[in-house]
Amino acid sequence: MRLSRQLPLKTGAQRSPDMNSITGRPRLKQLVMLFSTACMILLVTVTTAIAAPAQKKTVDKESPAIQAVPVPVPEAQVELDGKPLFPIKTKVLSLLPEERAKTISIRLLRLVKNPLFHLDSLKVVDNDITSDIVSDDLIIMSVSEADALAEGKPRPQLAREFAGKIRAAMEARNREYSTRSLLFGALYTLLSTLVLIATLSLIRRFFPRLIANIHSWRGSYIRSIRIQSIEVLNEERIVALITSILRSIRLLLLLGLFYLYIPLVLSFFPWTRGMASKLFDYILTPLEKLFHAAVSYLPNIFFLLVILAIAHYTIRLTRFIFSEIEKQTISIPGFFPEWADPSFKITRFLILAFAAVVAFPYLPGSGSPAFRGVSVFLGVLFSLGSTSAVANVVAGVILTYMRAFKLGDRVKIADTMGDVVEKNLLVTRVRTIKNVDITIPNAMVLGSHVVNYSSSSQNYGLILNTTITIGYDAPWRQVHELLISAARATGNILELPAPFVLQTALNDFYVSYEINAYTDKPSVMARTYSELHQNIQDAFNEAGVEIMSPHYSTLRDGNRTTIPDAYLAKDYREPSFRVTRVAGERGGESRATEGKGVRG
Repeated sequence: MRLSRQLPLKTGAQRSPDMNSITGRPRLKQLVMLFSTACMILLVTVTTAIAAPAQKKTVDKESPAIQAVPVPVPEAQVELDGKPLFPIKTKVLSLLPEERAKTISIRLLRLVKNPLFHLDSLKVVDNDITSDIVSDDLIIMSVSEADALAEGKPRPQLAREFAGKIRAAMEARNREYSTRSLLFGALYTLLSTLVLIATLSLIRRFFPRLIANIHSWRGSYIRSIRIQSIEVLNEERIVALITSILRSIRLLLLLGLFYLYIPLVLSFFPWTRGMASKLFDYILTPLEKLFHAAVSYLPNIFFLLVILAIAHYTIRLTRFIFSEIEKQTISIPGFFPEWADPSFKITRFLILAFAAVVAFPYLPGSGSPAFRGVSVFLGVLFSLGSTSAVANVVAGVILTYMRAFKLGDRVKIADTMGDVVEKNLLVTRVRTIKNVDITIPNAMVLGSHVVNYSSSSQNYGLILNTTITIGYDAPWRQVHELLISAARATGNILELPAPFVLQTALNDFYVSYEINAYTDKPSVMARTYSELHQNIQDAFNEAGVEIMSPHYSTLRDGNRTTIPDAYLAKDYREPSFRVTRVAGERGGESRATEGKGVRG
């Protein structure tokens, strides 16, 4: 607007006002349009300037995901007869360094085996792109700019270095396979064999003489080891131990000699030189790995030793506590002394199991799949094969705390009767009165009824009882007196409580009497029963009372009594036959009737 007002002053004052108004309007429009265009250009410029950094940041943020990360290619060695010559670090087209190195190694091996090959034919040919190492018309390898860049050297120089290494390796190989080298290898082999034979002969003579001298020193130089009057190790065992050690040393020497001889001979010839190093590696590599593994495992070993020490002393403390409970030095209400030993065994097992669980991660190879697989296999095998054993262990624990019996008790388990001589978590052993040891699994014991004759014998006494049958003609009071007197005359029968008699049945032909007597020695109950039966027979025979067991019936006419002769009176006579008249007989005839006895 200021420009439009100053224009008339510059153009002069002679123009009319109308003319000035006509010429000023188009210029005003042009100025407005120019100003609008300038503003738009400025706005676009500012917007672009503001958006450019943001776009750059976006591109920079996305560039790590988009940018390709070069994958490192492992280098490979060019070899001749297993000896490395130089590395190949780059690939050519699709050929990786390993494939290039293998191809070059094969070409070199074929070339050195060619009888027409000469080292003078080996040269380097430089081209625009590569430097080729050739022999006559055969291109052994091509050195590219990528190879030179990887080594940090000019391409022609790198190619000449590779060619020099190839030439040196071929010259060394020719020397190794020369006739002179082979003759020296044969000579060295002969000398090594002679040394081996001489060493073996020396060992064969030396060790038998040394062993013979050791046997001759028995009793003179080699004597038994004694601590006061106790012989810890006698001289014969000492001689046997020394002999075993010497034989082991001889075996190790022989193995060591052959182990040194074989690789040494193989190293004298170029065809087997690589095998010699492999044989040494077969022994040295495992030993080296074992040494490093042992060194790296030392912290775990110390941790295991600490676990073992803690478990050991915990078991010792537990053993002391339970032994004192068994001796009744320590008394725990409701805990019986006979529970001490099995409780200690269970506690010891739990302590060892806990120690094994804690020490398991520190065992060598515990994290390997093989170790885990073997552990799972053994666990499944133990689970499937120990079902009955586990059942017996559980039954043994239950029987222990049930207090069904203890060692020395006279028991009857199912059909087995005897004294308990052993009781553990798996089986119970019973010795019968015939000295027959019977082993019964605890699961069977738990499933059977157990009769214990000793559990109440000391406090209440065990009642021994036997039954006899006496005829109705004998007074029952007399029978009671005879049975009680026979019981009191028997050894191992207690005076108090006194024996007593029970009449258990009134049968058709006799009365059943049961004598009951107390004893505190159930372990000899069989002998006590035998003596009681003898006394009963003596008492009844002396009293003249017949024992009607087994069933016995008789017609007394003409029959002798059942009492033995020693108990009969001196004037005893057998009854005579009795003749009676039978009514209804014709002619008054009489019939003699003979009495007959019948045993049932």
